[in-house]
Amino acid sequence: MTRHARNCTAGAVYTYHEKKKDAAASGYGTNSQRVGKDSVKNFDCCCLTLQPCRNPVVTKDGYLFDKEAILEYILTKKREYARKLKEYEKQKRKEEEESQEESANEELLKLQIFLKGEKNIVSSSQMMRSQDKNSGSSISNMSNGRDKMLPSFWIPSKTPQAKEAKLNKPDKNIYCPISGKILKLKDLVPVKFTEIKDPDDKKSLIVKQARYMCPITHDVLGNNVPCAVIKTTGDVVTVECVEKILKKDWINPLDGSKLTEDDIIPLERGGTGYAAVNDGLEGKHERPVLQA
Repeated sequence: MTRHARNCTAGAVYTYHEKKKDAAASGYGTNSQRVGKDSVKNFDCCCLTLQPCRNPVVTKDGYLFDKEAILEYILTKKREYARKLKEYEKQKRKEEEESQEESANEELLKLQIFLKGEKNIVSSSQMMRSQDKNSGSSISNMSNGRDKMLPSFWIPSKTPQAKEAKLNKPDKNIYCPISGKILKLKDLVPVKFTEIKDPDDKKSLIVKQARYMCPITHDVLGNNVPCAVIKTTGDVVTVECVEKILKKDWINPLDGSKLTEDDIIPLERGGTGYAAVNDGLEGKHERPVLQA
């Protein structure tokens, strides 16, 4: 074995390659791997199902969803909110009943103490005699019923009671699963992709690499092409088309309608494998770590 071989163990330094190899063999340490292009969704796929959208809709932040998937998500969140609200109201009623019962017990206790004091009025001489009699009694902390006041955590009847976790009032807002912002059903805009008509290509739409194009410039749409959605018609066009054509006179050439800056929704791009386009392209597998 040569001195500079990868598996050389004669060196005085524990090299990075040796450390990585031993970590992989031992099962300890965090494994990290860069996510490739094939592991990231395409620009025309749903952010929930990661499959091509049949009825695509887009949020005002540019995230694409399949209509069926996002409606099911909204319904699930509404059912969850109704369930949490029911539990919260039940807890609130229980707290009100306990407070009323506690106030009633306090009033009853005050009344009992008052009646007991009225019945047990004794003279000062009788109190002195009773004190003289008690002066010779035992001073043990277990006498006169004081044994019941001692804390005994090993006795089940005297262990501290575990209280139920207090529920907070649930938030009725529904948040986008990707951006985390408030999501409303009325904010979803239907999206219309323009298919590429090629009579010589007999492949199905899902198998094709180039499926859609810009309806104005006829440029092929893909993960490496920044796109935008026209809010009024739902057509997907390239950002270059928006900058060079639409922003000149703010008129949609597809139907002649007037546009504003708010009618252009930048569409979130698909996966290209480049960090400049996508965030978080590194996958990590956390495993136990050896502690010195």
